[in-house]
Amino acid sequence: MLSLVVMVFVTVATGFLVWANDKRHGKYGIAVPAGVSLGVGALNWIAFIAAGFGYQPGLTWIPWVLPIVLGTAAAAGVAVFLGRTRTVRDTEALTKALRL
Repeated sequence: MLSLVVMVFVTVATGFLVWANDKRHGKYGIAVPAGVSLGVGALNWIAFIAAGFGYQPGLTWIPWVLPIVLGTAAAAGVAVFLGRTRTVRDTEALTKALRL
C-alpha cells in the first residue's frame, strides 16, 4: 500500500511539473496533466499488483517505478497534444472573428 501512496504523490507532482514546463500551458487547465498522470499511473499500479509483480523477488521495483514513468509520459503526451490542438483552434477562431 505504501507503493500506491508514493506513486500517487509522485505522479501528481510530475503532472504539475509537465504543466509548468509546457510553453502553451495557458491553453488547458492545470489539473489536466496531473489527472492524466494519476489515472494512468493508478491503473498501471493496479495491473502490476494484480499480476503479482509487487510480491516477487527482483520485480518489486515495477509497481514503484513503472507507473510513475508511464504516468509522466502520458501527461507529457496529453500536454503536447492539447497545446498544439487548442492553439490551432484558437488561431482559427480568432482569424474567423477578425474576418467578420
